Order: sequence, then C-alpha cells, then structure tokens
Amino acid sequence: MIAYASEDTAVAPVEGLPRPAPQELWQHYHQTGGDTGVENALVEQYLPLVRTVVGRLAMTLPAHISTEDLYSAGLVGLLQAIRSFSTRGGAAFETFARFRIRGAVLDELRRMDWVPRLVHDKARKIQNTLTELEPRLGRPPTERQMARALGLSLNEYHAWLDEVRPAAFICLDAVPRHSAPEGGGPQDSIADESQVDPSESAARNELKELIAQRIRQLPPMQQKVLALYYYEDLRLREIAEAFGLTESRISQIHSQAVLAIRSFIERQEALALGRRGEAKP
Repeated sequence: MIAYASEDTAVAPVEGLPRPAPQELWQHYHQTGGDTGVENALVEQYLPLVRTVVGRLAMTLPAHISTEDLYSAGLVGLLQAIRSFSTRGGAAFETFARFRIRGAVLDELRRMDWVPRLVHDKARKIQNTLTELEPRLGRPPTERQMARALGLSLNEYHAWLDEVRPAAFICLDAVPRHSAPEGGGPQDSIADESQVDPSESAARNELKELIAQRIRQLPPMQQKVLALYYYEDLRLREIAEAFGLTESRISQIHSQAVLAIRSFIERQEALALGRRGEAKP
C-alpha cells in the first residue's frame, strides 16, 4: 500500500535504479510481477499527469470543492492505470492514464454530489429542448432558437449555459444507461478492472462512434472548441485567446456542444431500446 499525504509526497527512488527511463521501469515492473518499489517509482514518474488532469477540472468547479480530495482520487486512478496497463498493446500509457485519472476524479465528484439540483434541472431543460428542436429543424438549433424555445432572452440563455457549465463538463462520463442499476453507471458494476469485459468494450466502442458521429454534425465552432479542449489539451482561457473571445463565451459554446452530444446519445439509446422492445415476441 502506498500512502500519499499530499501533492508533494516524495516517492523513494528504486534501489539500484536511480531515475531510470520510463521504458526501463515498465520492463522491470512487469518482470518482477508488480514490485512495490518500482510501482512507487512509476507513480512518481507520472504524478504530473494527475496534477494536469485535476488542475484542468478544478478550473470549472466552485471554490468550496477541495482540490486535495480530487488529487487523492486522481492518485487512485493513476495507481489503477499502472496496475492494469499492458505495454504489449502499443498504446501510450499517458493517454490510457489520463482516462483513468479523469474517471476517478469524476467518480469522486459524483459521489460528492456537489452540483445543486437547480443546475441539474437547467441542464436537463436545455438537453430536452435540444432533443425536441433538432429533429424538427433537421440540424442543431442555434442559440437564439434555443433561447426562444426555453422562453429566455439570448443573454438569459447564455447565463444558463454558464450556470450548467460544471454539470456539462462531467455529463458525458455520466451518460445514464437504461440497463444499469438505479443511481449507477456502467463503471459501477465492473467487478475486476484488470480484466477486459467484452460487453463493456463493445458498449464503449459504440459510445465512441456515437460521439464521433454527433461531433461531425455540430457547428464548426463547437467542433473546434471540443477538439482544442479534449484533444489538444488546451485550457478554456487558451482557446479563448486563440479565437479572440472571452473565456466565458468559450465555456458557453463548450456547454451547449456537450449537452447536444448527450441529448443525441440518449435519443439513440431510447431508439435502440424501442427497437429491442419491438423485436421481442
């Protein structure tokens, strides 16, 4: 067991392997069957990933949320990533670990239930309106059309997008599954993280395809913001500077894009459930 007192907790270097390259550490780690000392060294090697992921998420959260709690959750995610990562697949550990760290932090946020119910209600109203308008229009609705449908002015709609920003930043990771137990998601029912669940793998691949399909349908500006934030790892402030807009405006664009993706996914899930229901004798 590794104890982490804080972000600055020191991890002792592995005896005989002072500051080895990551590739050497991984090789030694797998050769020794998960030696604790080498594991500690790997944790130390990738601590900056935890700081990066937690730092980016913390920018979207209210001040009363403890960054230390999120950092502890991120460390758990990093440790899980190290223990379940295989170098034989050819994938980069950093990419794999970012998903695990982010997932662990988001799980902690969901456990804390820090988003007020009013924020959830507004996010749901935006999502439902997106779901209603898009089939009617044959394309994603504009912000003015969204505001009109919600009975708001454009400024009031922008204010709503600002308010639901925290929920929008985590909602894709919390897309409800109709087959999951009440109050839980697919990640809550995984028995052994070291084993690949074929059904989970298929569901994740299907989800990725749906998200990619939906992103291609979004307005170009929303596509660019999502690409810069999630793939180029830029902060909202950096994206705002690149486009000559305010950070608040970029946040609004991001929120509407993510809620549009979620409404699309839920609509597709509902259609799939309907088709399965019709297929039953």
